[in-house]
Amino acid sequence: MMLQSLSGKWQMYAIQDKDRVITGNIPGSVYSFMLENKLMDDPFYRDNELKALGLMENDYVFFRQFSVTSELLSNDEIQLQCLGLDTLCDISINDIPVGHADNMHRTWTYDIKDLLHAGTNTIVLSFPSPLRFIKEKDAQWHVGGSTESMRGFPHLRKAHCMFGWDWGPRLPDAGIWRDIRLAGISHATISDMFVTQKHENGKVFLTVNVSKTKNATVRLFLEDPEGNSKELSEGIPFEIQNPQLWWPNGLGKQPLYTVTAELQETGSTVAVQKKRIGLRTLTLTREKDKWGEKFCHCVNGVQFFAMGADYIPEDNILSRITPKRTKKLLRQCVLSNFNVIRVWGGGFYPSDDFYDCCDEMGLVVWQDFMFACANYPLDYAFEDNITAEIEQNVRRIRHHACLGLWCGNNEMEEFARVYGYDGNEGTKATYIRMNEHIIPHILHRVDPNTPYWPSSPSSGGSFDEPNDPNRGDVHYWEVWHGEKPFSEYRKYYFRYVSEFGFQSFPDMKTIKSFTLPEDHNIFSRIMEMHQRNEGANGKILAYLSQTFPYPTSFEKLVYASQLLQALAIQYGVEHWRRNRGRCMGAIYWQLNDIWPGASWSSIDYYGRWKALQYFAKRFFVPVLLSCEEYGECQAKTSIITEPTGPVPTRARLNISNETKKTATGLVHWYLRNANSTVIEQGSIPVEILPFSAAYIADLDFHSTDFLDNHFQYELVRDKEITSSGSVLFTAPKYYHFQDPRISLEVSGNAVQVSSSCFAKCVEIYSDEDDFVLDDNFFDMERGKRIIHIIEGTPRKLKARSIYDIR
Repeated sequence: MMLQSLSGKWQMYAIQDKDRVITGNIPGSVYSFMLENKLMDDPFYRDNELKALGLMENDYVFFRQFSVTSELLSNDEIQLQCLGLDTLCDISINDIPVGHADNMHRTWTYDIKDLLHAGTNTIVLSFPSPLRFIKEKDAQWHVGGSTESMRGFPHLRKAHCMFGWDWGPRLPDAGIWRDIRLAGISHATISDMFVTQKHENGKVFLTVNVSKTKNATVRLFLEDPEGNSKELSEGIPFEIQNPQLWWPNGLGKQPLYTVTAELQETGSTVAVQKKRIGLRTLTLTREKDKWGEKFCHCVNGVQFFAMGADYIPEDNILSRITPKRTKKLLRQCVLSNFNVIRVWGGGFYPSDDFYDCCDEMGLVVWQDFMFACANYPLDYAFEDNITAEIEQNVRRIRHHACLGLWCGNNEMEEFARVYGYDGNEGTKATYIRMNEHIIPHILHRVDPNTPYWPSSPSSGGSFDEPNDPNRGDVHYWEVWHGEKPFSEYRKYYFRYVSEFGFQSFPDMKTIKSFTLPEDHNIFSRIMEMHQRNEGANGKILAYLSQTFPYPTSFEKLVYASQLLQALAIQYGVEHWRRNRGRCMGAIYWQLNDIWPGASWSSIDYYGRWKALQYFAKRFFVPVLLSCEEYGECQAKTSIITEPTGPVPTRARLNISNETKKTATGLVHWYLRNANSTVIEQGSIPVEILPFSAAYIADLDFHSTDFLDNHFQYELVRDKEITSSGSVLFTAPKYYHFQDPRISLEVSGNAVQVSSSCFAKCVEIYSDEDDFVLDDNFFDMERGKRIIHIIEGTPRKLKARSIYDIR
């Protein structure tokens, strides 16, 4: 096969303004071309989104000339392969129509040999307005969908969030978002290669089947992680000697094997295809138990607790999502002890680089199909379109070691059950047909080996209580949307929480990137423009009023919001990990941002870690020591109706061991006052079995002075503190914090932090530089501790703690 890329320099114009022709780079889009040529303002700055949205009322044409050689023309067939067209597109070559595309999630291939000639040729791709299309379709057939998005969005197989979501703007770009190329074909080609593995009695048998376009000899080779190669026979199970198993992050290594298929004609190799695989079984366990029905991932026979977050598209302008950027984001997940990442269904199927990274890093992927929060116009044409979309993406992704689960959609079963999103009686039938017939039937043909789950949340389908806390997965939003206190998490044990979250504002440097100083009020027009969950800034303030003193500056309010978010998610995760076995997953919403603004993310648009990401690194640590405290907040006493007096104060310590080995160590605990003076203390030798959780102490402090005293705990293993923390027995706003007078001293990649007393949620930050530390937003007692810089070169470091929220 001869490949000739058509990516690179293209030209573009709006049909409504044909005289203004501009040049840009493909992969690219209307917005990327306009930004390259300085013809539009940054759509993320202030309220420029509104002007950028208006641009998409127009139709756009992308075109270029390309040269065709006689050598290319000598091929029996020449294909135009479009790996990503966003979204409605009419294609012509040399003024002759080639075809029409209407799904950004598909690869579109056209036979164009008869349209080409030697020398210079011209290709034209016309993109009609997506806004006009969905408006016209919605007027004809209103199927309904998420109210944060533009009406009619379900009619177009385009990333739904490009039409707006409750964490992102309305920027429905258009263009050529993945590679576009010519393929000259004269010999046999590989149309598909399917690798299956069977594990039994410690042995692994590999079977490879190859689909090809012509008669040709197939040769197959297997290369092990050390580079040793052996030849296989097509369709015949091959026993792998001394198989090296692939494990999720934290449970073992990620050795990868390479399967290579070669097609040979008359002794010459005419086509090659490679797949990297990991040897593992990765199933979904749904055993009945005393609480209902278990729901958990099982790798190589080991049931593990899923720890991670939900992933959304990294940018509204897709050409800015690079392999380097994605790899950095996923590495930060590994650094934070993730073992699972859920790809949410309202974006797009990530590139091969995403799954390659997850293979290499041990991140199990919960993969939604691209259907979310909508009803769909399921006529025959729509069914044919999504069938091709699903088949293509399943064939592309199915061999990856990281693939743990296919999921039909996001939040559709729950809402279709009660006719949500402006649905009706027919909505339920359409939902069942799509998610319990069409999709599973495709998977039965194309990937019968990967578990399928009909929706998230779900209890297994057929509208059988999709958010049942005792079966399947749940989305729990009473903390945040329901405005319940953090303590509400402890009322529920769930089997697997695939969505729960809490919002915060991003780093001040990020806020400054889209605001002017006069915008620095959370109720300003610009701050609310960059907050797409209606009324959420007020919700942050309401939760803040329950937790912290009133911040006297915008910057302190931003800091406090991040602490609220981190403390909320910590409250839930630690509770569910303490109940490991009953609950087997905590995937928080959300990992990343699509633009700069307030949201549920733990890493903001510019890759800056919020407090939550540092907290996640601690509460996802494989061997976790956590504390279930009981004090004024849990007792729900009121200083108005019940004047402050004796309050029962308790601390229950728990260790969760998410490793293959028995965890041994020594737990030290201390009851201290605000000056860090020890009032009571104790030590507990611990030995916790693999993949288990156990309470190791229930301490009653006999109504201690909860306004002056706090509880500190730490787990020491091999002479190193591996998990630690502290809890208050009252709301932080009432605790009698003293000024810790924190000082910092930098030496090389180490920062020495000194505090004169107890300091909670110490943040080390800089107004100028970005960096990542091995710990941040941490608690410390009087004394010193060393923090290491693992990324960046920070200058002019500062520090603050909860004491400074005043």
